[in-house]
Amino acid sequence: MEAHTPSGPRDCLFTEIDHVAIAVRDLDAATSYYEETFGARVVHREQISSDKVEEALIQVADSFIQLLRPTSDESGVARFIETRGEGLHHVGYRVASCAAALEAVKRAGGRMIDAAPRPGSRGTMVAFVHPKGAFGTLIELVEEG
Repeated sequence: MEAHTPSGPRDCLFTEIDHVAIAVRDLDAATSYYEETFGARVVHREQISSDKVEEALIQVADSFIQLLRPTSDESGVARFIETRGEGLHHVGYRVASCAAALEAVKRAGGRMIDAAPRPGSRGTMVAFVHPKGAFGTLIELVEEG
């Protein structure tokens, strides 16, 4: 697996964990599970047309569990579920500036999925780091709006 190790110390780009994303086939069943089992409640629900998914966010302290259901067989989440089944899809980290974090990752030799920041849910700007350059983990950089 191809992965990059930073060459020296610098300030951490991450300010906190924004969310842990879980790919599911049935969003209503998944939200019911979290509500009934853990007493959690959905604080935000949105269709993200550009990613062909519907999300439900469950707040945990200052972070979220993001439940993702594909709305098209062409979405990355649909392909993920088809090949790997339901489960952990990616981790979203908050950054002060998505554009600056994206450039820092590129300068460090990181492999990006997004060439530039783009709109995400809840008014955020986001960019994804490819898992092949990040030890097998899909990373989302999230700048709050």
